[in-house]
Amino acid sequence: MQTDVPAISVRGVTVGFGEKIILDKLDLDVRRGEVLGFVGGSGSGKSVLTRTILGLVQQRAGTIEVFGQNLAGLDAEQHRIMERRWGVLFQHGALFSGLTVRQNIQVPMREYLNLSQELMDELAMLKIRMVGLNPDAGDKFPSELSGGMIKRAALARALALDPEIVFLDEPTSGLDPIGAAEFDELIATLQKTLGLTVYMVTHDLDSLYSICDRIAALADRRIIATGTLEEILEVRHPWVQSYFHGARARGRAIPAASS
Repeated sequence: MQTDVPAISVRGVTVGFGEKIILDKLDLDVRRGEVLGFVGGSGSGKSVLTRTILGLVQQRAGTIEVFGQNLAGLDAEQHRIMERRWGVLFQHGALFSGLTVRQNIQVPMREYLNLSQELMDELAMLKIRMVGLNPDAGDKFPSELSGGMIKRAALARALALDPEIVFLDEPTSGLDPIGAAEFDELIATLQKTLGLTVYMVTHDLDSLYSICDRIAALADRRIIATGTLEEILEVRHPWVQSYFHGARARGRAIPAASS
């Protein structure tokens, strides 16, 4: 169930590499139970923020809280417990090529849980069915899968530990329109069924229109707007106007906000 309580709260976060500042005093809340679509231009720092929240990139300033806990204040064991509460689908799936789908799904189970092989096999097959793959996909290697199947297998791995938050990095990139629409529908169904909080980095306008409760737009190294689609369409910032009202945007039929 969606609430106004933030699952993720980012305050004043600054990230840079060398002298280049990527994110500057950025603020963002992701509410529990919502699907948040996170948009921004290429190279704007969308993936950098995701990786910073996950602890893969160090921030220079600011705080990041997940479920009310400041990640910087957690010791190694506490952070490990926190990591069990989220799952990640990377842009190109990031499946291990030398492992079958079933074995890929079991990687987080082996890292964080102490389960028998029999139980891990049962759980892996449950996740495979959950994402709409045929049971025989479990014994296939990534090289034997289509692009859409790779996305679903990677999503199954992201769900391996029954997370409360799922991070999706460009989940529909590389999929044809039918496959992308089916994947959006899958995400929406799982979100409602499992009560997930979904943080979705995307450039796919169809995803933003069809499954996102709110949208956050990144430009000028910070969040320039957050809100429902209707609210975002009224934002006057030039990047937002270009993205949502440009020649290839669905919003082109909606008059741009007057200045």
